[in-house]
Order: sequence, then C-alpha cells, then structure tokens
Amino acid sequence: MEIIKIGVLGVAGVMLALQFKSGKTEYGFYIGAAICLVIFTFSMNGLTALLYRVKELERYLNGSGSYLGFLFKAVGVTYVCEFCASICKDAGYGAVAGQIETFGKLSVLLMGIPVLVAVVENINLMAG
Repeated sequence: MEIIKIGVLGVAGVMLALQFKSGKTEYGFYIGAAICLVIFTFSMNGLTALLYRVKELERYLNGSGSYLGFLFKAVGVTYVCEFCASICKDAGYGAVAGQIETFGKLSVLLMGIPVLVAVVENINLMAG
C-alpha cells in the first residue's frame, strides 16, 4: 500500500507545483524538490528493510558477502545520481544533470573493478 501513498503524494505535489508554473516558477521547483525528498525518505525506509533481509542472506554466502556490499553501493550511487540529476533537469540545468549521470556511471564502473579482479583471479586459480 506504500506505492499508492507515494503515487498520490507525487501526483498531488506535481499538481500543486503546476499552479506556480506561470507565475512564481521557483516555488514550483521548491515544491517539487520537497516532494522528491519526502519520497526519497520513504525509499530509505524500504531500503533498511531490504538491507535486513540481505544480512540474513549473507549468512549463507560463506565469505562472499562483500559482493553484496558492492551491489548495494552501486544501487545507492545510481539512485542518488538519478535523484540529483532529475532535480537539475527540473530546474533547467540539463548539462549539469548530464555530468552527474556521467559521474554516477563512472563511479559504478570503478566500484566494479575489484569484483572483476576477483573473478579473473578465481578463473586463473581454476585454470592453473
């Protein structure tokens, strides 16, 4: 039922922000940013529940739990970058949004390098 609350909150916030589109556009932007932050807070509550479940799963992985850490960091980076880029796009700064998205992609790529190295090392151990 959370998704219904979030959907209604988002649509109501957009409708309210649209009232300011022709006059005081900055107020519409502030309302949009506030709605985004509220929805972000709801998302963080969901992520804590998910993190608890993953901690349970990590007990069964026998030392490979660090890969889940990389996965969560990558998801977090992409979510934060997408959130910030969307706000920049709404404010009319598409170039800044594009740079944030590029930085997020590079960050995830760099985070994946240790996992790739571990996979290659395991392949070498099996082959040798």
